[in-house]
Amino acid sequence: MVHSAYDSFELLADCPAKIEAIESYASKILLGCSDGSLRIYGPDPSSPPPSDRSPTSFSPSELRKEPYVLQRHVAGFTKRPFLSMEALASRELLMTLSESIAFHRLPNLETVAVLTKARGANVCSWDERRGFLCFARQKRVCIFRHDGGRGFVEVKEFGVPDAVKSMSWCGENICLGIRREYMIMNATNGALSEVFPCGRLAPPLVVPLPSGELILGKDNIGVFVDQTGKLLPEGRICWSEAPQEVVIQKPYAIGLLPRYVEIRSLRVPYPLIQTVVLRNVHHLAQSSSAIVAAQDNSVYGFFPVPIGAQIVQLTASGNFEEALALCKMLPPEDSNLRAAKEGSIHIRYAHYLFENGSYEEAMEHFLASQVDITYVLSLYPSIILPKTALVPEPEKLMDISWDTSYLSRGSSGMSDDMESPPPAHSQEFDEHSALESKKMSHNTLMALIKFLQKKRHSIIEKATTEGTEEVVLDAVGDSIPSYDISRFKRTNKERASIAISSVARDMATILDTALLQALLLTGQSSAAVALLKGLNYCDVKICEEILQNSSHYAALLELYKSNSMNREALKLLHHLVEESKSNESKAVLTQNFKPEMIIEYLKPLCGTDPMLVLEFAMLVLESCPTQTIELFLSGNIPADLVNSYLKQNAPNMQATYLELMLAMNENGISGNLQNEMVQIYLGEVLEWYGDLSAQQKWDEKVYTPTRRKLLSALESISGYSPEALLKRLPTDALYEERAILLGKMNQHELALSLYVHKLHVADLALSYCDRVYESTVHQPSAKSPGNIYLTLLQIYLNPRRTTRNFEKRINNLVSSQSTSVPKLSSMASARSKGSRSSKKIAAIEGAEDMRVSPSNTDSGRSDGDADESSEEGSSTIMLDEVLDLLSRRWERINGAQALRILPRETQLQDLLPFLGPLVRKSSEAYRNYSVIKSLRQSENLQVKDELYTQRKVVVKITGESMCSLCNKKIGTSVFAVYPNGKTLVHFVCFRDSQNMKAVAKGSPLRKR
Repeated sequence: MVHSAYDSFELLADCPAKIEAIESYASKILLGCSDGSLRIYGPDPSSPPPSDRSPTSFSPSELRKEPYVLQRHVAGFTKRPFLSMEALASRELLMTLSESIAFHRLPNLETVAVLTKARGANVCSWDERRGFLCFARQKRVCIFRHDGGRGFVEVKEFGVPDAVKSMSWCGENICLGIRREYMIMNATNGALSEVFPCGRLAPPLVVPLPSGELILGKDNIGVFVDQTGKLLPEGRICWSEAPQEVVIQKPYAIGLLPRYVEIRSLRVPYPLIQTVVLRNVHHLAQSSSAIVAAQDNSVYGFFPVPIGAQIVQLTASGNFEEALALCKMLPPEDSNLRAAKEGSIHIRYAHYLFENGSYEEAMEHFLASQVDITYVLSLYPSIILPKTALVPEPEKLMDISWDTSYLSRGSSGMSDDMESPPPAHSQEFDEHSALESKKMSHNTLMALIKFLQKKRHSIIEKATTEGTEEVVLDAVGDSIPSYDISRFKRTNKERASIAISSVARDMATILDTALLQALLLTGQSSAAVALLKGLNYCDVKICEEILQNSSHYAALLELYKSNSMNREALKLLHHLVEESKSNESKAVLTQNFKPEMIIEYLKPLCGTDPMLVLEFAMLVLESCPTQTIELFLSGNIPADLVNSYLKQNAPNMQATYLELMLAMNENGISGNLQNEMVQIYLGEVLEWYGDLSAQQKWDEKVYTPTRRKLLSALESISGYSPEALLKRLPTDALYEERAILLGKMNQHELALSLYVHKLHVADLALSYCDRVYESTVHQPSAKSPGNIYLTLLQIYLNPRRTTRNFEKRINNLVSSQSTSVPKLSSMASARSKGSRSSKKIAAIEGAEDMRVSPSNTDSGRSDGDADESSEEGSSTIMLDEVLDLLSRRWERINGAQALRILPRETQLQDLLPFLGPLVRKSSEAYRNYSVIKSLRQSENLQVKDELYTQRKVVVKITGESMCSLCNKKIGTSVFAVYPNGKTLVHFVCFRDSQNMKAVAKGSPLRKR
């Protein structure tokens, strides 16, 4: 016997007749005897109540644990012996099965109905929910329905293969135990479906469960099935012998066996709870508070032991699962008591499981007990915890966990020693060390990890909520205008925050710190990193030391990152990157750290700490230039700030940064940065030029990568100052750079002169003209774009004059730019003196610009001028280049002006490639214009013809002709006709309507 679930008590003895059926109603016992009489027993009113209970503690509807006496005897209640008897408490009816089925009103036993069709029935079953009755008679099954009054209505009658031995309602169906098998009958159509065969030793036994399911007996085994006969996964209940009857009273099943009454739990695996030795028991009946068992001439009552007392017994004997199951049955009004008992049992059970190696199950019970995590962590002395007020001694925790033991004693009435805390175990040093090693084994740590992870969500949520409340309090306190009030509230708020942090945040810190250590000790590095990546409250000092000693650098980086220790994280990451490069450290590091990881770390910091980003970006700019520039661009770090930082700390990477930034975002780089980039290129080129000039190895046609970058930058960008760069160029070299700068200053003639006379590359001159032409061809306000080609023609045709004036004009241009610099500065300093002086300075500068600007090439030249120029340079005239230019760009050159400046001795045949397509184009244009003119004339004639046609329309005015506006006859008045030729109006009406329209259109203007 595990524990005492029921106390047996003899309620009555020496019944005059043999008891055939038994039932309880309220506090009374009804006995159906073999002589057909009905005897009703009740408590003896003259007997004193038990010493432990007062008379007012009894319920009138419960059986009492005291001797019963005969209160009423109804002789000849039935003509034959009783087969069964059942009290229908909800309808206050007594159903008896004898020679037929009869219903009597309780408690006066008035006859309500007698089912004559049930004569000869041997078994019946009542459906309390619907008020349906089914019974078996021979090979027939009949169904009746209680109509709510004094009668029953027959519903169905079905045939079955053999005589029915046992039956019970199961939902809408009926389970039948026939001689050799169980069957499910559909109560609507009588369809039968087989379940499984019956046992060989015992007759069929159908036991309904409160849930609507069934227990079907097969010898000494009770099989669980649902309402359709399908086997349930709960398994089967095994009795010691085949039971004759089974009564269900949760949480137990009471089986009537030949030699004793057996009580088993309804929880898997249905263990034996108690055995009551009671022979010659024939019948069992269930009441609301007890079980009654009938022998031949006596009745025993099985009264449940109080739940609290059973819990104490089970806990003391180590049956914690049963004790916890019984805790669920405590009444709802004792919720605090139940919680205290469950917590106490869970803790004892957890310790028992932990000591026996079931660590995960132990943690499940620690979790269910709602005990603090510090209590569980006290079992792991090797886990380092933060020093807070929340970590008491383990012995104190044990004592605290058993402070609620008095609650169970108060409810159960058992002795105090049943709930005393477990005695302290005295252990030797060796046993203690063995236990410590077991506590830190892999399995124990895995169980601890699962426990902490399940507790973590609620604890972190509380800590986060309290942190949010502090932020709100800060905001509210800062918004109070009064200094004294804000000071007072801030003081109180600081005190409250101390109390809050000691509960929620400290608990979260303890949990996360312990969880991180457990993950590392079990080799779950990835899980530790995932923990640190999210919201966590790990203690920085403890975790930092542990991670450094165990070389878990990835987790250490996440620890720094989660606590905003960005500088420490970046230093560590840079150190790891450097170690990864060396071959000696690769074997030590478990992960290969790359410079890109520093860039990824810096990305979120661009908006909050740009100086820190610049400091550590310098470390990877040389190895990962593209990614670093992308970091600066995506992080919206000001380019001027980056450039100045590079200029001071990494001048060799300044040009690389500007190049990449310009390539990625051409519009994102300012004019100052463009100018600085060009200055850097030019400085490197001048240094290179100086070295070669000193060695007398300078060649104008040699291009280094830096010079190519300089030329590309000069051509593609426009944010630099060409005047400043022009002053830095040598006078006898770098002509191509000088030509580009002169072009930026609109000194096209000088630029072309350099290409022609210094570089001697006609293709460069032609490309320059093409660029100028294409840049101005779509500008409506610009001058004729073809003038640039005429300028090049003049240079070709007058090489001596352009060469003679070239140096002079260059010197004048440079000197004018140098003198304009102080003027500009003086203008800026004197800007405050008044607008009058500013206008004077601007006028002077405009005059100088006019003085140094090249002559307008649009002005026509006379033949005499052409003769003079041709005579002046006839010896060195570049006629081949002229003809080539005319033939390649004939469509962009004004033919008349080109012919005017050509020398007279030019052969017409040489001009054929130029004049041929030009004349064809002119002829085609003339022809097209002629066609257009003819079409316009034809259209004009068509319009005139239509006008004449409209004027020929004849309008006939009769005496019946009406005005469409005033609806009066026109008569001899002046009239007007609308263009459709049919609408006639008085001219006066037409004029008035037009005036009204004009007024309506002009009214908004007058309103304004």
